[in-house]
Amino acid sequence: MNKEIITPASEIKIMLDELGIKEFNNGACTGTEWLDTKGEIIVSHSPADGKIIGNIKQATTDDYEKIIQTAQGAFLHWRMVPAPKRGEIVRQIGNELRKYKEPLGKLVSYEMGKIYQEGLGEVQEMIDICDFAVGLSRQLNGFTMHSERFKHRMYDQYHPLGIIGVISAFNFPVAVWAWNAMLALVCGDVVVWKPSSKVMLCAIATHNIVAKVLKENGIQEGVLNLVAGGSKYVGDNFLADKRVPLISATGSTRVGRRVGKIVGERLGRSLLELGGNNAIIITENADLDLALRAVLFGAVGTCGQRCTSTRRLIIKDTIYDVFKEKLINAYKDIRIGNPLAADTLVGPMIDKGAVNDYLKAIEEVKKEGGKIIVEGSVMEGAGYESGCYVQPCIAEVKNHFKIVQEETFAPLLYLIKYSTIEEAIQYQNDVPQGLSSSIFSKNILETEMFLSHEGSDCGIANVNIGTSGAEIGGAFGGEKDTGGGRESGSDAWKVYMRRQTNTINYSTELPLAQGIKFDA
Repeated sequence: MNKEIITPASEIKIMLDELGIKEFNNGACTGTEWLDTKGEIIVSHSPADGKIIGNIKQATTDDYEKIIQTAQGAFLHWRMVPAPKRGEIVRQIGNELRKYKEPLGKLVSYEMGKIYQEGLGEVQEMIDICDFAVGLSRQLNGFTMHSERFKHRMYDQYHPLGIIGVISAFNFPVAVWAWNAMLALVCGDVVVWKPSSKVMLCAIATHNIVAKVLKENGIQEGVLNLVAGGSKYVGDNFLADKRVPLISATGSTRVGRRVGKIVGERLGRSLLELGGNNAIIITENADLDLALRAVLFGAVGTCGQRCTSTRRLIIKDTIYDVFKEKLINAYKDIRIGNPLAADTLVGPMIDKGAVNDYLKAIEEVKKEGGKIIVEGSVMEGAGYESGCYVQPCIAEVKNHFKIVQEETFAPLLYLIKYSTIEEAIQYQNDVPQGLSSSIFSKNILETEMFLSHEGSDCGIANVNIGTSGAEIGGAFGGEKDTGGGRESGSDAWKVYMRRQTNTINYSTELPLAQGIKFDA
């Protein structure tokens, strides 16, 4: 176990100073200017050591209204900037993020709890999506089609949608915003970001970084906006606001249902990235050592607090005992400790509330008849004083257990035995969520079945890699209770735009479609 706190306070202060984080920080920004917010103070504590990182003066309802009005005005101008020139701004934002990758990655790690390597990886995702969006800015293509009418031409095209509302979760404090914001920018939209109340300093630091680019290019206020305020100030009013045509929300299925309901009542659009209950099927034809490495990162990476974390292992009965033993031995070597320490593999959970939910889930497993084979517990002793460090847990269960059907946002891994590949796929699909899935096999008959119409029902289906660690080039999202949204790569950009079909008549006649005769 890694118990040593190796990051001195002076190093943390240097990181905060570099990112422009002060003792007290305003919670609202129009991209280039910070509002003097007067909301209640939120104190950001690090789950790594329990220390105060900084204070946030929350954005109030009045601040929100000012932000929205500023964004409305900015959209009228921004939408008319040529897309490649919008892409140039995004390119510069990516370059600026490169300069601040290390301190921002460290803040992500310190404020959220994921290990430093994952913090760096999250900032790299921001950089990568900027690069993707720059190329996209020259590829916002429509589609042409032939008209049935003489001397008529038809095509469809995409126009900017307007203000894009982004609600991000604590587990990815900055990357999910970038997935949305950078695509929205090149599409000609403007963005209003409401970050999780648990990681507001990461959002403030990000806006400090991008503000420099916006100012240097003379970009007006309101293109990229931040409203760091709790639901008391920025909640249902944001969801119900008809001036915001699209709300992109990342979070639990419970929260997503509320978002979808309120936005849907006004016939707005929702892009929902919600819970996952991700499984890896391990067949007798798998490379077990390769599978073990994938399972380990998928199950305990980010302390189990990824929507793509591996929750269930569906293992062929003939290799079940062998793989279980490998897994138990691997869990003995997990190094748990300060996320900024170089040799740490698992950092803390986000807060004590998350720890309590984890412990309750373990008790529910026991009540339903599950067998705990690696005991989950709260870490104690030097280096664990924050109370947010836990020992990852492994349990043998049945897929139909109520607790297994739910997403426990913690390092709780379930082992399930299967006899046929059809049964394995049935278990994989027989949960309410449908985000990520994986199979480990060198048998093409098994892998192709898994990827076929009768295979995985998830938005992400992988072969011989784990459930987490998606690249930005593919569309990210899932089905069923995961919400159906798609972000990041592929053609996910289309959700940030409105589609329009155009027909042009270049004749002197006025023929009607379907051959209808209407001669007045």
